[in-house]
Amino acid sequence: MHAEFATVDTTVDLLRYVAEEVSLAFEQWGNRYARGPSLYFLVLSGVRFDSFVDGLGANRWPVESARVLPDDFTAAVRVASDVAFDCDGAIIVSADGTFQERMVRVRSTPAHRIPDVEYPDWMSAKHLNAFEASTREGVLAAVTLSEENGRVTVFRGGSYENHERDELGGRWRVDSELVVDAAPTSGGDRSRE
Repeated sequence: MHAEFATVDTTVDLLRYVAEEVSLAFEQWGNRYARGPSLYFLVLSGVRFDSFVDGLGANRWPVESARVLPDDFTAAVRVASDVAFDCDGAIIVSADGTFQERMVRVRSTPAHRIPDVEYPDWMSAKHLNAFEASTREGVLAAVTLSEENGRVTVFRGGSYENHERDELGGRWRVDSELVVDAAPTSGGDRSRE
């Protein structure tokens, strides 16, 4: 059972935009020797998540620099750009857009609870973990940025919406309730139609 929150769609959209901004800012996707940025956001319905995650060492989201979306959107893009290269683990975000400082490792879902689906070949361990995590109670969504090719994927309830890098930054799919100032502004010439 997944709870519904009025802010979830906006929070997930903003996290997708953060991931897209980081992907579009990286200019070496064609260089096979360059390591690309990697992100994994996990949107949760509550603050109690210790039953399926473990802290991941010193990896942390600097909440002093970016604490909540949409207020800190521009700062979140800057922070995510650094975290994407320097840290491992999932970044916990509550339904209202508040970032948690501790980055985590999400434990595997028990085999009897994993949906019986075929996984696409492009899914790495991080994507598989996000896919499985999205089926857990209390997990509202997961958003990933692939370090291999810049693809951004949104996972919800055991399904996913994939955005290849060449599809990013096009026409923004902004919710009508989303404040215009919260929409991405960096990363090239983009028009919101």
